[in-house]
Amino acid sequence: MPKVNLTHFEAALLFALLTSVVLGVVTKKTDKERLLYGLRSFGYFILAMFALGWLMFFGHG
Repeated sequence: MPKVNLTHFEAALLFALLTSVVLGVVTKKTDKERLLYGLRSFGYFILAMFALGWLMFFGHG
């Protein structure tokens, strides 16, 4: 089995993508709602990732 080396950013993107897909599939009834909810939740994950990253950057001193 090949070893996968992901950076922290790549791992966070992969987590956001997979979580958004699961949330979209299990929470909505129509395909259009699923797609829109999945895209919106992915965007929120990315936004939160960058916001927390900047917060940590400025909070570190």
